[in-house]
Amino acid sequence: MHEDPTYLLNFIWFMLLGVLLTGYGVLDGFDLGVGILHPIANSDEERRIILNSIGPLWDGNEVWLVTFAGALFASFPDVYATALSSFYFAIMLILVGLIMRAVSIEFRSKIKTAAWFRFWDWSFFGSSTLVAFLFGFLIGHLFLGLPVGPDFELQRQAWNFTHPYPILTGILAVSTCAMHGSIFLYLKTEGELQSKVHNWIWHTYGTFVVLYIFTTIFTLTKIPSAASNLLRYPWLWSVVLLNVLAVGNIPRTIFLRKPGQAFVSSMVTLSALAALFGIAIFPNLIVSNINPAYSLSIYNAAASQGTLKTMFLIAMIGLPFVFSYTVITYWVFHGKVKLSNYSY
Repeated sequence: MHEDPTYLLNFIWFMLLGVLLTGYGVLDGFDLGVGILHPIANSDEERRIILNSIGPLWDGNEVWLVTFAGALFASFPDVYATALSSFYFAIMLILVGLIMRAVSIEFRSKIKTAAWFRFWDWSFFGSSTLVAFLFGFLIGHLFLGLPVGPDFELQRQAWNFTHPYPILTGILAVSTCAMHGSIFLYLKTEGELQSKVHNWIWHTYGTFVVLYIFTTIFTLTKIPSAASNLLRYPWLWSVVLLNVLAVGNIPRTIFLRKPGQAFVSSMVTLSALAALFGIAIFPNLIVSNINPAYSLSIYNAAASQGTLKTMFLIAMIGLPFVFSYTVITYWVFHGKVKLSNYSY
């Protein structure tokens, strides 16, 4: 952390953005995973159960992403501008994907024909997979760094769009969401469908572990700066240990058929991954691969101290409502999925 105490608010906002992004990843991660796994259903009843497992939750989960975007704009406007201009097409595709997911959920039950169901089922699957992949794709590019010049502007002629690393992180994101979503479905279903989901957990978990190991090796060998803060602050290795323990606890709890504990381990896994991403880039938010001096950090790309202070007070008032809404929603709709006349 920066030695100047006047930068305390900058660090606090970096942490708050991390909390918001982690909250979105953990909560909407299983939403996306449920969409990715939707085609495993063999009957319309199974598809409806899968869809209704997230029916009361998906829209509230996306509030975390909206809050993150607003907080980023208020606290680090230069980062917001550079990121949006750099990833404009990808971000527009993410928005289209999120809209199509919502439309697929809401429209599927409006007309009772097989062709109608089939179209919106595949739309739900495709949009969920696309959104998960693109989020991982963006994270991969942030790890590699962007060709940002001294004026915080992207030097597009220097950008390598064909690098395989962002594609790898995009596929890892899809597998992570699929694993997270399968564990959530195991928690929410019962009977034959739950047995089918139980089998799919092993497939998604195995795929995740293989991709995670491969991505980690790729990151440490090709982007050694990602581990610089771990070497500078050895206590941060506790996050790595927590991540390893959480990943290792998932198969144990699934084997013992303890879906609640498995889902907690999955949430901790995603939280630790988000924390490791923050550790890897700190104190930067966008790294320049042209010259590290051109990177946008929490110090040179932040709003004024007055703005950060005002927004911090607003956040302290608003965030408890977001947390409370989330907790109440999950408490009200806990338990197994039961179809009714009002279900999707």
